[in-house]
Amino acid sequence: MKERNNNDLKNPQGRYSRQILFGPVGEAGQRKLRSSSVTLIGCGALGSTLASMMVRCGVGKIRIVDRDFLEFSNLQRQALFDEADINKNLPKAEAAARKLRLINSEVDVIPIVADVNHESIEHFIEGADLILDGTDNLQTRFLINDAAVKHNIPWIYGACLAASGMMLAVLPGGKPCLRCLFDQPPEPGQLETCETAGILGPTVGVVASFQAMEAIKILMGNREAVNRNFVSFELWLNRIHQMSLENLQDGCTCCGERQFDFLGGKGSLSTISLCGRNSVQVRPRVKGVAIDLAEFAQRLKEAGPIMQNEFMLRLQLAEIEMTIFPDGRAIIKGTNNIEEALSLYAKYVGH
Repeated sequence: MKERNNNDLKNPQGRYSRQILFGPVGEAGQRKLRSSSVTLIGCGALGSTLASMMVRCGVGKIRIVDRDFLEFSNLQRQALFDEADINKNLPKAEAAARKLRLINSEVDVIPIVADVNHESIEHFIEGADLILDGTDNLQTRFLINDAAVKHNIPWIYGACLAASGMMLAVLPGGKPCLRCLFDQPPEPGQLETCETAGILGPTVGVVASFQAMEAIKILMGNREAVNRNFVSFELWLNRIHQMSLENLQDGCTCCGERQFDFLGGKGSLSTISLCGRNSVQVRPRVKGVAIDLAEFAQRLKEAGPIMQNEFMLRLQLAEIEMTIFPDGRAIIKGTNNIEEALSLYAKYVGH
């Protein structure tokens, strides 16, 4: 007897059979998922969990954009990764893509190891039916909001810290957007981070599940089922709250007046402190940088111990660890001092 295709939507024991049995999905909904394209920005705790959920539910294409590499402290809450990924010195986007292709070879998984900023984001979201927020900072989320509203692409905001989380689905064609809720990002140092408040793994799973459920509704075209409330919860204290945003005042700078300040570079920095990492990312001041990592490793071989592969170069400098990427970015671990990070970048990478 000929074996049935596990990806055949009519196969009662197929990959998506239990999902298709859920009435609002059905075969029609599964086909819509299969034809959809998602851009996921950030592949840390939230992002890697979202990536797994999206690939398992059968989206057609997922573009994963992340600037970072794996560390052992990630494994407590980033369930997609394991120790072998860290020992291979892989960037998160690449490590995720390798795992996701093993989970579902039918999905087109595209890893992009890059920084998301006002100059690059519109390229990364081109052709996407949905943008998912897997980031760890509000600056990037305001940028996503601008780009999504400008290009009429739905996106789903999610955030978690300690045992608390929140979620908001932003649909094109009307309020609310993120700037309806928060007009401006806070000043550096005003908010707690995972370095100061910590993060519990179950919190990540709950936020990602809220985001993924709304994503499935949106990708299937079931807009009327989308939760338009701002959802927040505190798992340790067993609290959950939904706040209606229907009565927010008109005149939002972004979705009302269609001013895209963050796409124009507002708040854009060449450096950024990374959440919970005692690290600073430095971006080159010029566009189009392309570093030959093998050649660069030869130049730096007298500076200290070096690890280099096709994705990155890691240089150990006493208490400082510098990871350099082909696009000229560097993550400098061992300091939160931006001036020190810039000085080290200038010394070893150049201006």
